[in-house]
Amino acid sequence: MVKVRDLGLGFNSDEIVRFKYCSGSCHRARSNYDLTLGSLLRQQLIAPGPQERVLSHPCCRPTRYEAVSFMDVQNTWQTVEKLSAAECSCIG
Repeated sequence: MVKVRDLGLGFNSDEIVRFKYCSGSCHRARSNYDLTLGSLLRQQLIAPGPQERVLSHPCCRPTRYEAVSFMDVQNTWQTVEKLSAAECSCIG
């Protein structure tokens, strides 16, 4: 549960909304791509650039989103599409 103004989207509202997010490990869903990339990185046969972060395992990410509605300080209903995670899965 978070205040709307803390979402960082520029809305001025004192309302509290439910922000659902994805978390967790996806190591069991590793593909041959993930295993090969991890091996090549460990052997330093490929190296990411100075500003890159290469992940050799899938990420837990939203695969479906929910809209969130709230009233702002001007008593106007606002709806933000694709704000909260409705379903999560290992991606990558």
